[in-house]
This record gives sequence, C-alpha cells and structure tokens, in this order.
Amino acid sequence: MFSVVIPIFNEEENLESLIKEIYNSLTKYKDFELIFVNDCSLDNSLKILEKQKKNFEFKILNNKTNIGQSFSILFGIKNSKYNTIVTLDGDGQNNPYDIPKLLRFYNENNFFLVGGIRLKRKDNAIKIISSKIANFIRSKFLQDGCQDTGCSLKVFDKNIFLNFEFFDGIHRFLPALFRGFGYKTFFLNVDHRKRKFGKSKYGTLLRLINGVRDMIKVKKIINNYKNLKS
Repeated sequence: MFSVVIPIFNEEENLESLIKEIYNSLTKYKDFELIFVNDCSLDNSLKILEKQKKNFEFKILNNKTNIGQSFSILFGIKNSKYNTIVTLDGDGQNNPYDIPKLLRFYNENNFFLVGGIRLKRKDNAIKIISSKIANFIRSKFLQDGCQDTGCSLKVFDKNIFLNFEFFDGIHRFLPALFRGFGYKTFFLNVDHRKRKFGKSKYGTLLRLINGVRDMIKVKKIINNYKNLKS
C-alpha cells in the first residue's frame, strides 16, 4: 500500500504519457493511489488531468497560489491515505518503471527511505556540473551518504516526514534528515530521461543560494535533535 505524490507546474505536454507509464509500471500492485498536486499551472495541465480522470483513477489537488515544490509535496502527503510515500517529478524525466525496484528494496530491507541516483543524467552541461558540485559539498557537510539528493524519485515513511521541521526546500534534504535522525536509508541507480516538452522551472543561481541556506538549516535541525537525545 502506497501513495504516489507528484507536484506539477505547467506540464501539459508531459502528463498524458506520464499517467499511462505510471499505471503500466504498477500493474502488479492493487492498493495504491496516485495524487497530482497542481501548483497553479498557467497552461492546460489541469484540463489534461481532468480529461485523464475519465480513463484513470487519481486525485487532483489544486493549490490556491503558486507555492512551490516542497509545499506541494507536503500538501499531497497530508492528503494521502497510506504511510508509504513515493515521489517523482511531473516532467517525465524520472522513469516510473523504476518505482517497483525502489519499493522492493524499501519493503524487503526495512529501510525508511530509498532514493534514486541518476547515474546518467540527461540534462544540459551547466545543470549537471552545478548539481555535481552542490551534491559533493552537501554530502560532505551533512554526511548524508547520498550522491544525488536532487533526484525526486524517492520512497519514504510518511509519519517520519511529517515529524520533521518543515521548510521550503525540504524535499532536497530528505536523505540528510532521515539519516541524521537515525533512520536507515538506501540509494539505487535509476534511469533519467531527457525532458521532451517544456523547460525546467528552477534557476541554477537561485538554487545555489537557497541550497547553502538550507544546508545550514538542516545541520541545525539535526544537531538540535541529537542534543535533545543526549
């Protein structure tokens, strides 16, 4: 039993194929739900979702304002039925056929978070290089054991997630938070595909600035937890 939570913003051209892929990849599972969180898309994303509901069963949650990826994920998780959460991007770059592999490791080995590692990323050179630098610095600073925390494809425990101090950007630091709080994590190589339609919604410079701020915040959250335990 699990809930798949997907935040979307202006992904009208990617949604139809993504929905079909998700359901095709999960044919052996009976008890799961699919939740799309529409972050005030300005295109026809909502119309596409509503049209696809005639053929597939899933929830549509609509944010009242554009609040970003982290808050959208939180909104979806709070409205989910199951304690096992799967997250992935709505742009089609994550391959839904990797979901069963992550779920299997999660369920069979008593992990509390299993994340994907995009071994062969299909992004432009600037994005790949900046991401590698950011991942190296973050991993050294937070000791999270993860070389690609930016991969949205993850499986994790809902109740643990909801007990963390929430902040905008938390979805990129889940490996550090789970490990810092003493929960077992594991990471698997997953497929990564070129974006067919649309463009990335996040600027490299802004992500760098916010990433440094959030790294310090996460370090404080983990240290405060350890101090309370000692």
